[in-house]
Amino acid sequence: MAYETFEKIEGVIQSINRGDSCCSMMLSLISNSNIVNVVVSGDTTIIDNVRLRAGLRVAVFYDANLPTPAVYPPQYRAEIITSLRRGQQAVLGYFDENLTSEDNSLQLNIGPMTNIVTLNGQPYICSPENSELLVYYTNTTFSIPAMTTPQKIVVMCQY
Repeated sequence: MAYETFEKIEGVIQSINRGDSCCSMMLSLISNSNIVNVVVSGDTTIIDNVRLRAGLRVAVFYDANLPTPAVYPPQYRAEIITSLRRGQQAVLGYFDENLTSEDNSLQLNIGPMTNIVTLNGQPYICSPENSELLVYYTNTTFSIPAMTTPQKIVVMCQY
């Protein structure tokens, strides 16, 4: 799956309601003082199988190429959801042979404490260059590109 069309919404889950079916639910997020609704279906990938609950800070990735209803508050169909710790950021994108993001905004320095796993949580034993990565980090340098030593990297393996 190509992730270049994915956009991110970060926010805190305000409420969880039943969706259109028993296998879906609607999350209401507070993001930048605005409310955003997110549809979570059985096809949505929840990183680490975290149980979603009110008060949880999350990053939601959705496909910007998919049609969205013209409603207020905005409503998106979640493809990937991950929980975030205090001060933690998540970015999803392609990282080249130098572990620099495609938009040249972030460069990764793999440290001994960086946890590198596949989407199903298994250890990734190869080098993560030239791959689609979901990267978790807190601090960055002020350089261009910003550099960080990520806490965790999820390699989005192509099967």
